[in-house]
Amino acid sequence: MGILNVTPDSFSDGGRYMDRETALKRALVMIQEGADIIDIGGESTRPGSSPVDVQEELQRTIPIIKELARLTPTAISIDTYKSEVAKQALDAGASIINDISALGYDKDMAKVAAEYKASVVLMHIKGRPKDMQLNPSYEALIPEIMDYFRHRIRIALDAGISEDNIIIDPGIGFGKTFEHNLQVLRELRSFTVFNKPLLVGVSRKAFIGYITGGLPVEQRLEGSIAASVIAMMNGAHILRVHDVKETVRAAKVADAVVRGFSTDKK
Repeated sequence: MGILNVTPDSFSDGGRYMDRETALKRALVMIQEGADIIDIGGESTRPGSSPVDVQEELQRTIPIIKELARLTPTAISIDTYKSEVAKQALDAGASIINDISALGYDKDMAKVAAEYKASVVLMHIKGRPKDMQLNPSYEALIPEIMDYFRHRIRIALDAGISEDNIIIDPGIGFGKTFEHNLQVLRELRSFTVFNKPLLVGVSRKAFIGYITGGLPVEQRLEGSIAASVIAMMNGAHILRVHDVKETVRAAKVADAVVRGFSTDKK
C-alpha cells in the first residue's frame, strides 16, 4: 500500500503532493514500483494534528481519485474517518476505506461501507490524533487491542459489511508509546487469530527515528524497511509505506524465506 498524502501538514511528506499533477505522477510511480494499493489521504492524522472540514478534504482527494481510477485498475483506498468523504471517494473509483477510528468517529461510516460493499481497514487508536500521544496507557496492551478488534468487527458485521471485506490494523503510533509500538510488532502474530488481512504501517514513524539516534524523517528508510520486514515475518499481509520500490524488494526476499522460492524459470 503506497501512501499518497495530499495534505500540507503530514509528518513525512506534507505539502509535496498538493498539486494534482504531482500527486498523480507520484501515484503512478508507486504503482510502477510495485504498489498494489494507493492510499490517498486529505487530512493529516499525525500526533497533535487538527481536523479539516469535509469540503476541504473532498477538494483535496476526489479529483485525484477520479483521475487515478481512469488511468489505472490498481486498487485505491481513501484514508478518512468521514462518511461523506468515503462515499464520494467510492463514487469516484476507490474501493477501500481506511478508517483510523474503525468506524467509530462517524456513525454513518459503517452504513456507507456496507452499501458500497467496500473493503474496510479497522485501525486501533486510543483517543484522537489531537490527544492520542498524551501519555497513552494500558493495563494489558495486546489483550486490550484484541478486545477492541472484537468489538469493532462485530459493529462492522452488524452493519452488513462482509467478513471478507474487513482488514485490521493495530495502529502503530496511534495512542501508543515507544515501548507499546515495539511490543505490537513483537506480538503481531496474536492478531492473526481474527483470520483477517493484517495491515501494518511503520513507515518513517517516530519510533524508528528514536531507535536510530534521532534521525529525521527523510533518513529513516533503512529502519522503516527493517520494521516492515519484521512485521511481514510476524504475520502482516499489507505494508503501508512511503518508499514502495525499496520495501517491495525487501519484502520479496522475506517472502522467499518464509514461503519458499522457486528457481523454475519456465
